[in-house]
Amino acid sequence: MTHSNKQNHTQQILHFLQKGGFAEDTDKVRIAPLSGDGSSRFFFKIKTESISYCGVLPDKENTQKGMAEAHAAFKIGNHLKKRGLPVPVIHGFDPVSGFILFEDLGETLLHDLLQEKKKDSGEQLGQEVVELYKEIIEMLLFMQISGSVRFDRKWCWDTQRYDKKLMLERESSYFMQSFCRDLLGIKSFPNGLTDEFKLLAGRASRQPAVYFLHRDFQSRNLMVSDGKIRIIDFQGGRLGPLGYDLASLLIDPYAELPEQLQHELLEHYLEHLCTYGLDELAFKKGYPDLALQRNLQVLGAYAFLGFQKQKSFFRQYILPATFSLHQRLAQPEAKDYPHLRQLTHTIIDLLNQKNDFFFTTTD
Repeated sequence: MTHSNKQNHTQQILHFLQKGGFAEDTDKVRIAPLSGDGSSRFFFKIKTESISYCGVLPDKENTQKGMAEAHAAFKIGNHLKKRGLPVPVIHGFDPVSGFILFEDLGETLLHDLLQEKKKDSGEQLGQEVVELYKEIIEMLLFMQISGSVRFDRKWCWDTQRYDKKLMLERESSYFMQSFCRDLLGIKSFPNGLTDEFKLLAGRASRQPAVYFLHRDFQSRNLMVSDGKIRIIDFQGGRLGPLGYDLASLLIDPYAELPEQLQHELLEHYLEHLCTYGLDELAFKKGYPDLALQRNLQVLGAYAFLGFQKQKSFFRQYILPATFSLHQRLAQPEAKDYPHLRQLTHTIIDLLNQKNDFFFTTTD
């Protein structure tokens, strides 16, 4: 952030606080920038004399996108709060600048907690973490169902629904361009690969897209505040199938949950799915394809953010995400994607030739 941008942001925030009655003496307000991971928005810790907030300003490079995203965050956030979801309270919103004043949830991400637990126990996740994930699973299912009630698709800033077109353009094509071509320099692909992506998207799109979809439900978008899990970064919400957000949580490269634990948590989800009267067999049939779709999206995103956007934090997760894709393609459910499996072998060979430091640099 440039010095002029910092000054401009500070003045915007102070004006909002003063106008809205959030700070009596703006001279005593302290504003500190926060990291936003892959987001192009600007995040701030705001401390007044009596309370602490989290403030968010939209992306100014793409004003139309930034403002649409801000309005979506405000409307979807309020909706989820009304539906009983543990999202941060929105204390104020400026529809002109797009500034949102959120409840301060502290600084502990679920990812941070997992790293701490692994460090303390020699990379093992104890029963405490398992129980926490089961709680998150139940919260997720409640969000998917309750969040869809009276959800207005006009609130969505990107697309209104997760569908086949989005899968092909934003996930498999993203994977091909940002990860395979731009990062790894792959110029030729197996014949029939495009047909496999269409087959995959066609199967995944058979799942009913009528539930609330967060679309990035993973350990860096879940916070631990006062011992409770809170959900953030929901502005990309839309309608979609059940399995996608579950896959985002279970195959999350940040968390690297053991495969056995993923199966245990999947079973826990299915048990609670039945209590809502939903079809377990239909869900299990569609889940592997949605998990593959998510894995492709993650690799495209990490390559783009880690190298084109120079956010080196994401580089260290490329290998875990690649091995996750390789494991998924080795399952019987993925037998119809031999060209994608062949491409993944090529990718692993290329990654093994790279210097480890290249992929483990952190910000």
